[in-house]
Amino acid sequence: MSLKDWEQRVLAVEGAAERVCAVEEELRLAAGLTALREQAGLSQAELAERIGVSQPRVAAIERSSNITLDLLERYVGAILPGGMIEIVAVQGHHRFPLLTARTKTS
Repeated sequence: MSLKDWEQRVLAVEGAAERVCAVEEELRLAAGLTALREQAGLSQAELAERIGVSQPRVAAIERSSNITLDLLERYVGAILPGGMIEIVAVQGHHRFPLLTARTKTS
């Protein structure tokens, strides 16, 4: 069985395509947060100290594990003081702004 055949069989399972999309979105968020921290030249431990959590909690945030908006605001605010987080719903070419929040600094 080729990889393409296997992929088609997996995606034919009810709900599989939606779950794959959800996992892809989580991976994009995780990669974005990690890249943001790394571009700032911060280790997970340094960022953890800035936002008042443990280093394992920063690792969990970067895996997109149970992130609250408050924690996301603190995470981004420690790297981009005075920055903003925007949450936008998108359907086709339509964009619906849901939230614009100023990041929190410690």
